[in-house]
Amino acid sequence: MMHRCGSANLRDMDAPELIAVRAALADGAVPSTVVLVEGASDRAALETLAERHDRDLAAEGVSIVPMGGATTIGHFLDLLGPNGYDYRLAGLCDAGEEGDFRRELERAGMGIHLTRADMESVGFFVCVADLEDELIRALGPDAVVEIIDAQGELGSFRLLQRQPAHRDRTVEQHLWRFMGTRSGRKAHYARLMVQGLDLGRMPRPLDGVLAYV
Repeated sequence: MMHRCGSANLRDMDAPELIAVRAALADGAVPSTVVLVEGASDRAALETLAERHDRDLAAEGVSIVPMGGATTIGHFLDLLGPNGYDYRLAGLCDAGEEGDFRRELERAGMGIHLTRADMESVGFFVCVADLEDELIRALGPDAVVEIIDAQGELGSFRLLQRQPAHRDRTVEQHLWRFMGTRSGRKAHYARLMVQGLDLGRMPRPLDGVLAYV
């Protein structure tokens, strides 16, 4: 496959994630497909789901790239999309970032007036409301609490539930908040939740991205 570098101001893109991608490309690490995700938890979930399907994404030439947040999607599309290295792309985003993804996909030449279905047709899927919410709903709160207990963190979770700011919220909201209270916890529990979920109940966006690539 021939890849071309577009005219975007790539030198101005100093996000650590972009620097890492450029370095990998300079070292000759050339995948056939790049999956753009917001963060490490999305990558952990997709990698775990691929393992459960006995797929080796690296051997297939599929690279999952966390962008360090959704706001950099335009820069990654400039670097890797049709006007850059022209890789086959896919991606995963939260519902709150859907508009940003849609606008940047259109700007990158990957469609016009894109609907959610159109985005899916070019490999980009939307989590409602986000990955953690999708997985918590798919598993059910009781099963997620059991996973937390098995990790020895039930005491920490119960402490969060007793805090005044959280007392009137649902168990699902407590679980969602708990996942984000410590660095690395989202990715850790994303992997565990995907491991514990029946494949027939997997959130549609995860299944969709994996099927696309």
